[in-house]
Amino acid sequence: MAEKKINLRKVAIIGCGFVGSSTAFALMESGLFTEMVLIDVDPAKAEGEALDISHGVPFVKPMEIYAGTYDDIADAAIIIITAGAAQKPGETRLQLVQKNVSIFKSIIPEISKRNKHGILLIVSNPVDILSYVAKKLSGFPENRVIGSGTVLDTARLKHNLGEHLSVDSRTVHAFIIGEHGDSELAVWSSATVSGVPLSRFCEMRGHFEHEASENRIQEEVKNSAYEIISKKHATYYGVAMAVRRICEAIIRDEKSILPVSSLMTGQFGIEDIYLSMPAIVGAHGVYERIPISLDEDETEALLASAKQLKTIFDSLEL
Repeated sequence: MAEKKINLRKVAIIGCGFVGSSTAFALMESGLFTEMVLIDVDPAKAEGEALDISHGVPFVKPMEIYAGTYDDIADAAIIIITAGAAQKPGETRLQLVQKNVSIFKSIIPEISKRNKHGILLIVSNPVDILSYVAKKLSGFPENRVIGSGTVLDTARLKHNLGEHLSVDSRTVHAFIIGEHGDSELAVWSSATVSGVPLSRFCEMRGHFEHEASENRIQEEVKNSAYEIISKKHATYYGVAMAVRRICEAIIRDEKSILPVSSLMTGQFGIEDIYLSMPAIVGAHGVYERIPISLDEDETEALLASAKQLKTIFDSLEL
């Protein structure tokens, strides 16, 4: 099959469950793309979502939205993969791994046969493991296989800190790094509110029990997905907005710093595994990882998170 030139205004979404359809809706409203193809193992599901979402196009910028097949992704600039088994109440993201690796074995080769120059954006969980699986199976260069990582977790952290301090969450500068899951960690040592160290800002706002507050907020962030799943059986709006933000950085070549999941190549002694670290994201995917400052405890927690992911990946059969 002759290769098509990449269309920078075209996006493909593979998987039309709650996350995929919410992402399609968020991207329709964003105005970033003029063409969007939806693909699902159930073609009727993809057709229904495309029809439903396209009825809103008269309220936004012109866009063609349709259900398609893998042949329709040949010129897509970004291919978003949300397909996979859903996380059940009480189930960790890592327990999903074997089921979703099998699904990726059927999806990724179909993509790489048709599109060799787009960016793969992995959203399915466990996202760090599946991003690495996607890189291995696709043969794409590491910079063009990105996981949504802890972009949403970081937004949850900023939201909770904003509520705790009664300030606009957009002025909070802090990251969740490591695994998108139970071993993730908040980087408190370099967190600021508009340049003011977090502990100092907390005291300005009348909060002095720093360690207790940090532990409570980190646990709330880590467990927020489980809480949402227990109440409504799935999480999708937050991650759809996180995916929209990543797409925005890529399509506009913003070179924004986002904590996406990408391949570690020796940072903090970690290599050959995907996990989330702040990275410069733009038209070529990940340009560079940012050497964020960690204290001794944070470094130890990051290494433990990486070790857990490495153990799981080494157990897979690819």
